Amino acid sequence: MSRNFKINELTIDDHSESFVIAEIGHNHRGSVDDCMKLFKSAKDSGANAVKLQKRSNRNLYTKAMYNWIYTSENSYGKTYGKHREALEFNLEQYKELKNYAEELGLIFFATPFDIESVDFLEELDLPLYKISSSDLKNFELVKYIAEMQKPTILSTGGANMKEVINTYDLINKVNKNLCIMQCVSSYPVDYSELNLNVISTFRKEFPDTVIGFSSHDSGVTSVLSAYHLGARIFEKHFTLNRAWKGTDHAFSLEPMGLKRIVRDLSRARISLGNGTKERIKNEEKPMSKMEKIIVAYKKIEKGAILKKELLCVKIPSPDELDKDCFSPDKINKLIGTRINSQLEKDEPIKKNVLENV
Repeated sequence: MSRNFKINELTIDDHSESFVIAEIGHNHRGSVDDCMKLFKSAKDSGANAVKLQKRSNRNLYTKAMYNWIYTSENSYGKTYGKHREALEFNLEQYKELKNYAEELGLIFFATPFDIESVDFLEELDLPLYKISSSDLKNFELVKYIAEMQKPTILSTGGANMKEVINTYDLINKVNKNLCIMQCVSSYPVDYSELNLNVISTFRKEFPDTVIGFSSHDSGVTSVLSAYHLGARIFEKHFTLNRAWKGTDHAFSLEPMGLKRIVRDLSRARISLGNGTKERIKNEEKPMSKMEKIIVAYKKIEKGAILKKELLCVKIPSPDELDKDCFSPDKINKLIGTRINSQLEKDEPIKKNVLENV
């Protein structure tokens, strides 16, 4: 069964190029200008898409949580609600960012954390949605997003397999254009906790669904392992400076890291090849300097019967090597054969000096 994930005219499947999402989140620090700089740098680094997060904070948090005094060094406001509000963009700002992303040739979308935010994003007609790990069991929101009939990416951090299957079943009833992401909701996640083999588990459980990897580790190597296990959509948090204020910057990639991921994922796809084991053209010259052929161990008189002690294998010069030479695996075939001309020491055994070969 084939699996594919379609975004507008783009189709992502097991044989396509990887799709790389630069997760901006709130790394823009509440600044449209900084956000645009992040978009531009993501594009220059080779990303296919950029993603934000959208929250309707007064509806999302309880009054106590909204008014909770937030004294973290990463705070942008005195209360948690004010902190969150400082990191939100309004509709006009989103329109500006959408237009800029389109100018750059980037796919722009967002993760809505509540139904009001879905309605907000629908006004912008963004091409796809991402469901946060935190909402995997929020069936009302999941169903509402699925009913928008847009490509949907589901993150699975903090979930067990039964919970993932339940949410998949809910979405699949109304929207089959789905990607499931292996994700661990730890920030940053330790390499020992990435559990990349879940990608293989997902591929077996959901044979009609593209599988991806949302990585919260601070490195670049895990995506290659994920690719070889079958992931094709990749999400990495992205920043211009890991020292900036904010909880996500420390485990986000800077531009050089994102460039390396895009480069290495492209190389990984090409390096898989066609699966047929055969000698390629570019091996011919190197192998000609390494491969051995059968030669005379010492001078052999005309009419002699070849014996094992008269033969050995050595690396010939380019002038000595041709298609009539014998590779070492043919030595038993030559034993017992009569030669019709004299051979000097180290002279290659060739077909034209053998009788009945």
